[in-house]
Amino acid sequence: MSRELYVYYRVPVDEAGALQLAVTEMQERLRRENPGLQARLLRRTDQAAASDTWMETYAVSPDGNAGGVTEALRATIEQHAAAWQHLCEGPRHTELFDACA
Repeated sequence: MSRELYVYYRVPVDEAGALQLAVTEMQERLRRENPGLQARLLRRTDQAAASDTWMETYAVSPDGNAGGVTEALRATIEQHAAAWQHLCEGPRHTELFDACA
């Protein structure tokens, strides 16, 4: 089974541009450092709130690490994210899922 990582958090609307730039740069760096890494950034806009929910997803292509996202890679992602954590409203929540199909 291949493990995938999902990370979600809230970001004030007025920090959206800075957050998107920071995460995009981080994910590009992680892809260079980890061949086969697939990373995405998603945003759920909440029209009634002053903050939105953002989600990062990470998976490893089958020709990369057959086990998917390892604990070491998860720790590396969190280390990189610490540089822009101040843009978030509250903590980052991380969850690992096993691909079933």
